[in-house]
Amino acid sequence: MGEAKRRKQLGLMPSVHPFEAQMDAEGTLTFSRAPEDAGLRRQLEAALKLAHPYGEAWNSAYRTRLVMHGGVDRFLDTAEDVETIPVPAYRRFVGELALGAQPEDRDLRLEGGRVRVREEQHSFDGEKWQGFPSNADPRRAMQYLLQHPAARLQGEVVTTFRAEVWREGRVDLDPEPPADLLEPLEVLAREWCGQDDAEWLDLHKDALDDDSAQSPQAKRVTFELRRPAPLQSPMSLAFATLGNVEVTPAAGGAGYTLDGETWVSYEDGEAVEDGLPPELAQIFDLETVAVTVHADGRIEWDEGEVPEEDHERLRTELREATGAGDPAAWAAWTTELLTSTFAEELQVPGDQTLPVPVAVRLDIPTDALRDPDPLAQTFMESEVSFDGAAWRDLYDEELPEELRAFAPGDA
Repeated sequence: MGEAKRRKQLGLMPSVHPFEAQMDAEGTLTFSRAPEDAGLRRQLEAALKLAHPYGEAWNSAYRTRLVMHGGVDRFLDTAEDVETIPVPAYRRFVGELALGAQPEDRDLRLEGGRVRVREEQHSFDGEKWQGFPSNADPRRAMQYLLQHPAARLQGEVVTTFRAEVWREGRVDLDPEPPADLLEPLEVLAREWCGQDDAEWLDLHKDALDDDSAQSPQAKRVTFELRRPAPLQSPMSLAFATLGNVEVTPAAGGAGYTLDGETWVSYEDGEAVEDGLPPELAQIFDLETVAVTVHADGRIEWDEGEVPEEDHERLRTELREATGAGDPAAWAAWTTELLTSTFAEELQVPGDQTLPVPVAVRLDIPTDALRDPDPLAQTFMESEVSFDGAAWRDLYDEELPEELRAFAPGDA
């Protein structure tokens, strides 16, 4: 004991900080016990939120565990079937943050130490708590899960990021992700490409199936961020879950460069233009038709842009998809468009509504005009106008002037 006390006084023993926290369905953490140091609390909160899904990802995680523990007595065929399973809104975590301790596989990592969650429970009302058994038979659990057709479903792609990872450790992301995803995506990119020189080269050799391969200067990986699948299963290609999205490496999106200039695809060994394989290049180089949809139901495009035989279908489907011509349906659709596009910048009080645009511009892939799938699955909203004269770019970094009154902190 004397040696342990001496080591602790010298700062050689781990500094342990117990914690207890509750998380709601949207990922908000409330600590009933936490480190006194504000910096440590922030690190602890970030580690817990990164490792424990919330929102749709929590719904998927809970329902999956319930199924794997035999808690569902009917077949789940569709996403709608899965969504009928109620999900508890609250979780409780008990554990400790230890500075100076070496992380183990089950731990959450943070700078200079680790976080260990020793107890995790859930509750529907915030008062009665329960947890899943820890001694379930893995084989039986997998049988329970894979008997459901819904376990084969994937979540839809929300956005795509391309990461360039350089051997010295630099990571470049395109496009630049939101601040809360920047560091986690950099960490995942390094994990995917190799965390040290030996792993970096080994993964490269494995990808090429060539033991004599030269170590590249940099590697590329393209991550798709997807809405969580209804159920999580081994059939999913997800590499990780970040909060409320799944991260999946895109097929054909990985490559490397030996000289820092010419990029080669891991998939077929061919050089790729601007680092993009043909499949992804097509995504960024789509031929589209610009169409303006007005609140009163008018649908306009430049003459000659749309074949005459497609005019009626275009008008009919776009009115149905946007609610154009029906003031209530149009207001509902444009409100959803604005709130989803500017989710982080808007805060709308319950007794107020957003201004309703008088027109929206859409980009529709020309191939989609002859595709039997509904146009609503293919068009991309690009601009809105609130007066019919000034147009606001939905992908601009600036919040449209007409919406600034709803920005948090503004009067």
